[in-house]
Amino acid sequence: MNFYTRKWVKPEDLNAHGTLFGGRLLAWIDEEAAIYSIIQLGTNGCVTKYMSEINFVNSARQGDIIELGIKATHFGHTSITLTCAVRNKITQKTILTVDKIVFVSVDENGKPVRHGRTEITYTDERLRE
Repeated sequence: MNFYTRKWVKPEDLNAHGTLFGGRLLAWIDEEAAIYSIIQLGTNGCVTKYMSEINFVNSARQGDIIELGIKATHFGHTSITLTCAVRNKITQKTILTVDKIVFVSVDENGKPVRHGRTEITYTDERLRE
């Protein structure tokens, strides 16, 4: 799993208990997964279709640096399936896991469209295409 994105937990990211608000973390994950999918599928015409059970393992607090890891696990004809882990950069403790996130490639009308990809390509290679 590649951990490309790091986030610094700031006061505006906290919930009433002083820990990272789950909704903020999920927004970060959705954005990171979308960027990953766009790069892998070679199109920015893709949307979140499904996110499996979300397992909050540990909390993050103000000042923590967290990193988001995404990995493609399956390519369908119109979709890409990912897995995600979030961990504390310093302690390496897992904060959250998501077993399955599915993005679908869509046309200008929002209808699924074949993307033609079958395997993971590393970011630098895909961006040079």
